Amino acid sequence: MPYVPVPKDLTKVKTKLAFNLTKRQLICFSLAGLVGLPAYFAARGPIGNSAAALLMIGLMMPFFFFAMYERDGQPAEKILRNRLRHRLWPGKRPYRTENLYRSISRKEVNEIAKDQTAKGPGRAPAGKHQAGKDIQGRRKKKRA
Repeated sequence: MPYVPVPKDLTKVKTKLAFNLTKRQLICFSLAGLVGLPAYFAARGPIGNSAAALLMIGLMMPFFFFAMYERDGQPAEKILRNRLRHRLWPGKRPYRTENLYRSISRKEVNEIAKDQTAKGPGRAPAGKHQAGKDIQGRRKKKRA
């Protein structure tokens, strides 16, 4: 019995028009031919055959890239457009989220400040407790 592979995700299946290529690929390959072949025939005489072929390949490569590259279901021109739009024209956020942790910490700080002003400062004056002298005095007594 013949085996026919069936893709699991049917959203990735694209309709083929001619030569097993999609419409986008046919358009890009046609544009590559329209740009590369005249450049090759025009440059073949002045710069030589091999240099003209390299020039033709260099001119056709971006069209091949746009025809074949696809990431996360988006073609290369959409990815490039999104990146340029993000870099050149950064949009303003239509809304602002409220940081709950910041609002909670502000409430706590306000409550602590209210408690301290009601009771007075939380530390005793330095003159009443001279801990350093007591410790030094104990040390001297132990040595003697």
